[in-house]
Amino acid sequence: MVIPENSSIVIFGASGDLTFRKLIPALYHLYANKQLPASFAILGASRTFYSDESFRDKLRHSMQELEETDPATLDAFMAHVHYQSFNISDTHEYGALTGRLDELSEQYGFTQRNTLFYLATPPKLYNFIPACLAAHGLNDESHGWKRLVVEKPFGYDLASARQLDKDIHAHFAEHQIYRIDHYLGKETVQNLLVFRFSNAMFEPLWNRNFIDYVEITGAENLGVEGRGGYYDQSGAVRDMFQNHLLQVLSLVAMEPPAQINADAMRDEVFKALQSLEPLSEDDLHNNLVLGQYTESQVGGKPLPSYRDEPGVAEDSRTETYVGLKMFINNWRWNGVPFYVRTGKRLPTRVTEVVIHFKQTPHPVFGKNAPENRLVIRIQPDEGIQMSFGLKEPGAGFNAKAVNMDFHYTSLEETQMLTAYERLLLDALKGDATLFARSDAVEACWQFVEPILQYKDNGKALYGYACGTWGPKEADQLLERDGHAWRFPCKNLTDTEYCEL
Repeated sequence: MVIPENSSIVIFGASGDLTFRKLIPALYHLYANKQLPASFAILGASRTFYSDESFRDKLRHSMQELEETDPATLDAFMAHVHYQSFNISDTHEYGALTGRLDELSEQYGFTQRNTLFYLATPPKLYNFIPACLAAHGLNDESHGWKRLVVEKPFGYDLASARQLDKDIHAHFAEHQIYRIDHYLGKETVQNLLVFRFSNAMFEPLWNRNFIDYVEITGAENLGVEGRGGYYDQSGAVRDMFQNHLLQVLSLVAMEPPAQINADAMRDEVFKALQSLEPLSEDDLHNNLVLGQYTESQVGGKPLPSYRDEPGVAEDSRTETYVGLKMFINNWRWNGVPFYVRTGKRLPTRVTEVVIHFKQTPHPVFGKNAPENRLVIRIQPDEGIQMSFGLKEPGAGFNAKAVNMDFHYTSLEETQMLTAYERLLLDALKGDATLFARSDAVEACWQFVEPILQYKDNGKALYGYACGTWGPKEADQLLERDGHAWRFPCKNLTDTEYCEL
């Protein structure tokens, strides 16, 4: 196991929810598992005033509420945590950050000034903070690497994404920029690649000759959960489809990389995204369904409509559901439809990829044979399920569907990193494989730009009741092709009855 070099980790927006819920717990687990360097410093930076000790106390209290911790390990970890209060919206105040990093370098005996800057801030600061860091020489790699981790969203549309990219690149080189998408840090997302490319029984089938169609689902059972003001400016296209689901699709569709390294992997991801068939006017009218959840009762509990959520305009036309039939124009996938959907207030929380194989051409056995299907579950109950036909006991040659399952929970001896643990560790090591490159980000925005323009023109928005699988019009995307959506359970199973 390669341990990262000694370094400082600066978290901008350290008083925010992301730091307390995700970043500090992830760094604590890496420390507890001896995956952080022997000498490191974590410096929280925000306008809110804390001393080192009061910041540690607040973090410690938050950690103990979230999970069980070992008191001695937590205390030892917290000794590495520091805080600097300053106005991160004022260029002149970055001198205080420079001075504090100098102090920590002396305190920890750093021979190199390796620094990871994590932007856990509102997106409006993504282009401002890099400029401030550069103004104080904190982007200079003469005495150690400097890396910038940027949270999504990477822009609001194609034009803003290009401008943000230009602004950041004015001060940081591409090798210094790590655009984080926590979906790519999930073990099962990475396992897509190993499953495909290391198994001779599957890779030869992974093309238009053997695959009928592909489903990708990213469902959430929660609503906007107090984020109505933000979500009403975003919507499902920007919040989930443009980044998470298109990234997952690119891993399903990409060609095998020549090597397992950041450049080769990201080259193939970009090629897959570049091959997405542009959406025509006909696609927007016939292959796209936008929906918004309406009030309903689920499990005896009344749930409000999206427009009744706090912070949401009463006449809002922001979509909470997207369903799309799309294609990839290349040799491997030409003619294979990809059905992609995501939504809020659906029956359960689940992200999965379903590969539907073509039926056997045999006139006898193929006629009534069960479908061959491969389910790759990303969350929850991570695993893989393969469905195929076997003979029913008794006379004749009637076939019935049977399943073979693999669940990650069965690997109890394996230490699985959470998405943020994996991505933070990779950023500290300088491994950009699971981080989005600027060309891929632009390709995603370029593909969804027609959808953004279509929805801004006040086109059809369909209602669906909370606790259902979206508008009935989304079902028709598949029905007219003789298919149907899989309605997954929170457990990776195929029973007619499922406790959601």
